Amino acid sequence: MFTAAQVVRRAQLYVPGSSMRFLEKSRSLPSIDSIAYDLEDSVTPSKKPEGRSNILSILNRDRVPGIREQAVRINSVGSGFALDDLTEVLKGKHLDCLVVPKVDSASDLHFVTDVLRQKLPERHAANSKNPVKIVALVESARSVMNLHEICAASPYLSGLTFAAEDFALDLSITRTPDLHEFMYARSAIVTAARAFNIPSALDLVSTTFRGEEGKQFLQKESENGKRFGFNGKQCIHPDQVEIVQNVYSPSEQEVEWAVRVVLCDQKADAQGRGAWTLDGKMIDVPVVGKAKAIVARAEVCGIDVKGLQEKHKDEEPQ
Repeated sequence: MFTAAQVVRRAQLYVPGSSMRFLEKSRSLPSIDSIAYDLEDSVTPSKKPEGRSNILSILNRDRVPGIREQAVRINSVGSGFALDDLTEVLKGKHLDCLVVPKVDSASDLHFVTDVLRQKLPERHAANSKNPVKIVALVESARSVMNLHEICAASPYLSGLTFAAEDFALDLSITRTPDLHEFMYARSAIVTAARAFNIPSALDLVSTTFRGEEGKQFLQKESENGKRFGFNGKQCIHPDQVEIVQNVYSPSEQEVEWAVRVVLCDQKADAQGRGAWTLDGKMIDVPVVGKAKAIVARAEVCGIDVKGLQEKHKDEEPQ
């Protein structure tokens, strides 16, 4: 499995593979963790061959500095299109990740894993440091019930994503702004991701984002997801990316607190102290673990951790 320090997907933006204009435009984004070039919902069956060709062209170009990860959302294994998708896009020089929709059971990921090993054996050898990673979309009641086997299905699995609209359709429920109807599924996904050390847990798409009111809604929905345990969110428009990535980045206050905890814990450990206080609050092993995770995420997000470490180097545990 991959560690959180190796991959961060605060935002994953879907871009239709059938539109060369949108694909070109996506390469000009100033900064985004992950772009998923889409061959599934946004591409009609008659346009799938064109979409594959377009995406392969993009993947074979030189990387641009603003995009951390280039992913492709293939069609579901049961659709009849998945093997053709994989055969084409796995020729891409700069493919980092596959987004696999409608993963209902382990067999879906077994299929993708087998194709990866057959088509790109050098990237998927036992000691490979750069395999094509997999993000699985959880879209149905069956998928939620099978999360244990799905999470254990492939060594390349590095993300779980909640597809709310398809899940709502499967259960015949209506999405509401407070998202209470999705509480069980969302909790199950973030819990499974943590239990199996899967770095990314991506929350549902926000369909409201235009105008000031839409931006505020997106901000609140993203904050809701972060409180729930998600560490990233799907996006369907470039205008969503900045807000989402800001929310899912550690805040200044969080990082400063975490740096202080980690520095003081090193000193407390040298003194043989298992528990100590900071700002009048007890600090013990679980709190230190949380602080270390925040520091690691902050480093990957480009936050000046070293500057904060220098600022607080003389602080002592209380």
